[in-house]
Amino acid sequence: MEKIASFTVNHLTLLPGIYVSRQDMVGETKVTTFDLRMTRPNFEPVMNTAEMHAIEHLGATFLRNHKDYKDLTIYFGPMGCRTGFYLILAGDYTSKDVVPLVKEMFAFVRDYEGEIPGAAARDCGNYLDLNLPMAKYLAKKYYEEVLENIGENQLVYPE
Repeated sequence: MEKIASFTVNHLTLLPGIYVSRQDMVGETKVTTFDLRMTRPNFEPVMNTAEMHAIEHLGATFLRNHKDYKDLTIYFGPMGCRTGFYLILAGDYTSKDVVPLVKEMFAFVRDYEGEIPGAAARDCGNYLDLNLPMAKYLAKKYYEEVLENIGENQLVYPE
């Protein structure tokens, strides 16, 4: 079998950042998949499921209510390796194009107070596995260490 595109990225040189993972045509619409890499693969510890789950709930809620992106958001969810998230938007975008949106979303998570949306047995298949304090900590860390001063080397996959 042929390797899928995400397995051809050199994870030994990949830094936390925002990357275009792939672009696809779905009918007449271009769809852009972003790799929101929060930790350095194989160098830093992976994130635990509870905080990733909380970021997923908050991030998805933020995106689906965003005045400009709510109708363009196809998916926001965790990577299986637990080093980041995938964001899929309808449209033709570069990594630079979505930096303001990603900053806004992670500021929302960092500053969130109250009940996590969907944190109930009726609404979620694993509602007990959520950790808001750690989600806020990781969102703040990603915002301050990556998003505030994101460089070119954190917007384009390494060779």
